[in-house]
Amino acid sequence: MVVLDLTIVNVALPSIQHTLGFSATGLEWVINAYVVTFGGLLLLGGRSGDLFGRRRMFVIGVLAFSLASLAGGLATSQTWLITARAVQGAGAAIASPTALGLIAATFEDGPARHRAMAVYAAMSGAGGGLGLLAGGLLTEWVSWRWVLFVNVPIGALVAIGALFVLDPGKGRPGRLDLPGAASVTAGVALLVYGLARAADFGWSNSVTIASLVGAGVLLIAFVLIEARSGQPLLPLRILASRNRSGGYGVMLLLGAAMLSLIFFMTQMFQDVLGYSPIIAGLAFLP
Repeated sequence: MVVLDLTIVNVALPSIQHTLGFSATGLEWVINAYVVTFGGLLLLGGRSGDLFGRRRMFVIGVLAFSLASLAGGLATSQTWLITARAVQGAGAAIASPTALGLIAATFEDGPARHRAMAVYAAMSGAGGGLGLLAGGLLTEWVSWRWVLFVNVPIGALVAIGALFVLDPGKGRPGRLDLPGAASVTAGVALLVYGLARAADFGWSNSVTIASLVGAGVLLIAFVLIEARSGQPLLPLRILASRNRSGGYGVMLLLGAAMLSLIFFMTQMFQDVLGYSPIIAGLAFLP
């Protein structure tokens, strides 16, 4: 469900743009609002599961995601939809890492855990692919709003099922690194905003420059906070491994390439080539 929402909304973007009157640059934030809060709060979401109990935080994350999906489907303005997408991202940032933690806690190391991780990976991959097709089907046959509404019954079933199936577990003493979470999330958001604004107003625009400088200051502050924190969100020693850091860099480029490509292709397919949403979804699959 979390990965599905990275792609399912993309196919509906032209319909969303026509309904709510987004500009080309403003339309980016239907995707950016979700991705920035998801990525920016992911470390905090994982930490919250460690401190307050993984099952509890998993259910909270899924319910927040589902309620935000309902709110987004009911949106009548651009601000309303973007805000709902940001809350969706926050819910996903709690649910996703706690789900991985729950796999480790529920299944013993060995074949059982390997199978569970294989199912997790398969569902993640399927979510990305099915999202493009499901987005086209729902947009054409019902409404673009259903690319968000579809999460509500799934999320409710998952939250209820978790209470019966998953071990409640216990949290452990510690504290949340709120300054670290705030600085990295705000820094990434300002960076994305500055890059998006440069497309319309140029690199010399004062707001563009201020956004990029502010992003740099906040991201440097994040590094300093993590270096001095007794319980950091991101222990900097993790980045000392060249192989691990190289893997992170590859994943960063892969995500940047995939999401930006899908964003432009969905508009190319529907607005320029005149494909229906269903045909656009099918065209993505190869």
